[in-house]
Amino acid sequence: MKLTIAISGASGVRLGEKFIEKLPCEIEKYIIFSQNAKTVLQKEENRFFLENSDISAPTSSGSFGCDAMIIVPCSMNTLAKIACGISDNLITRSASVMIKERKKLIISPREMPFSAIALENMLKLSRLGVVIAPPVLGYYAKIENLEDMEDFLIGKWFDLLEIKHNLFERWRG
Repeated sequence: MKLTIAISGASGVRLGEKFIEKLPCEIEKYIIFSQNAKTVLQKEENRFFLENSDISAPTSSGSFGCDAMIIVPCSMNTLAKIACGISDNLITRSASVMIKERKKLIISPREMPFSAIALENMLKLSRLGVVIAPPVLGYYAKIENLEDMEDFLIGKWFDLLEIKHNLFERWRG
């Protein structure tokens, strides 16, 4: 599987990082960070990423053949641009490609409460087949600490991507 992972905004960068760390090694990963997220991670972890300003990167073309994309976390700015068809950076262009190619696109909006504008943008994208999956807890998973909570959220996103995992205890009825 070829998977594009995008992290926009600074809030929740840790969750996006943990998502990447938990991915099985056999998944081909293409990682895009917004400038704010990238600046934080370059300083903290000395990492290199696809340039969000490089709209000629592989993930910007449908012929590259990515199978899915997830934006975790997704800022309201990025969400609004995608909903309006604005492709002014690699994250929004890659998302646009996923929509036009009818490939799985998962967006995890990070702000709450949601404004009416944000909800309208989410509804518009949902009607186009985009999966809106904000980080919402399931208390049945016996979450005891922050790591359990993160594993639960990542596991739910893995479920949407059909990636096998054992990150949380499933509902047993």
